[in-house]
Amino acid sequence: MSKFNKDMTIGEVLRIDMNAASVLMEIGMHCLGCPASQGETLEEAAMVHGIPIENLMEMLDEL
Repeated sequence: MSKFNKDMTIGEVLRIDMNAASVLMEIGMHCLGCPASQGETLEEAAMVHGIPIENLMEMLDEL
């Protein structure tokens, strides 16, 4: 079972596993420290960056 889900915020994901930052940077999220991104869900981030949420979840599950 994954430790992440699409409804988690970026802030929650990074608190669980800081290694997720490299995955998020890889999809173009270069402002991880921005307060706005901390409250964005994984699903919202995927949509904004044009990445299917399923692909992002698979990438995070590999951590």
